[in-house]
Amino acid sequence: DCHDPETMNLHISRPALIEAFQRQGKDITKATPQEMRSLVCAQCHVEYYFKGDGKYLTFPWDKGFTVEDMEAYYDEAGFYDYIHKLSRTPILKAQHPDYEICQMGIHGQRGVSCADCHMPYKSEGGVKFSDHHIQSPLAMIDRTCQVCHRESEETLRNNVYERQRKANEIRNRLEQELAKAHIEAKFAWDKGATEDQMKDVLALIRQAQWRWDFGVASHGGSFHAPQEIQRILSHGLDRAMQARLAVSKVLAKNGYTDNVPMPDISTKAKAQEYIGLDMDAERAAKEKFLKTTVPAWLEKAKENGRLAQI
Repeated sequence: DCHDPETMNLHISRPALIEAFQRQGKDITKATPQEMRSLVCAQCHVEYYFKGDGKYLTFPWDKGFTVEDMEAYYDEAGFYDYIHKLSRTPILKAQHPDYEICQMGIHGQRGVSCADCHMPYKSEGGVKFSDHHIQSPLAMIDRTCQVCHRESEETLRNNVYERQRKANEIRNRLEQELAKAHIEAKFAWDKGATEDQMKDVLALIRQAQWRWDFGVASHGGSFHAPQEIQRILSHGLDRAMQARLAVSKVLAKNGYTDNVPMPDISTKAKAQEYIGLDMDAERAAKEKFLKTTVPAWLEKAKENGRLAQI
């Protein structure tokens, strides 16, 4: 996936990444060796979707990398991943925009690559090479952070955790308001709200959930670009609260002015029950998958000589 099998040079094997660069007017073959140490990761660790009836793998970068740029791309295409069962919102499901968010942070802006932190250099037998045991940089701070930063391991580790805690404060508030917005939207539909009345509500919920998902689906986003993550989640919180206000106006037009009754979703089990998930059936399906499908895959892999890779 990452190296040319003949020369071992870093190369791009995923057409979607090459095509995304081409649509932006960029030639990925002109990338520097340092840029390639991130671009090989960007073949997979990105936001993507399956375009059209042919479900063609596509990176939605035509307008740019930001949450607003990709939202504009999807809106223009009329795309959504699914319709939310409660609010009937056409939802955008973020994958894991790790590469995009990393480029918005100070490390990406200063030319630090994914490999510098997640695959730091090591030496063995007088040969220097990238460590292919890919893991959190916090597991090997002496070979990652301290290559550039002179602070202690404890200080550097606490810096990361502090950024995570601050991002989580806004994330948790956004989740609470977003859940209420979905529930209140369902209540409005049940009270006879029309599609025209709910148009603005659904747009705001779509925007709020997209920002929540974009902010939390990226592994390490709160460290890669802490200011951008805080901005994204804050904007999501704003839109979620705007959506709730818009729902209250819709309900008032339909003769309901009291507070919307909220279900008890204080635990995962209670939330699953509220939305109607049959967890016994889900567990049975999972058990069947593990007992039948997975062994069949392993047997097929063994026949193809790929078991060691799996």
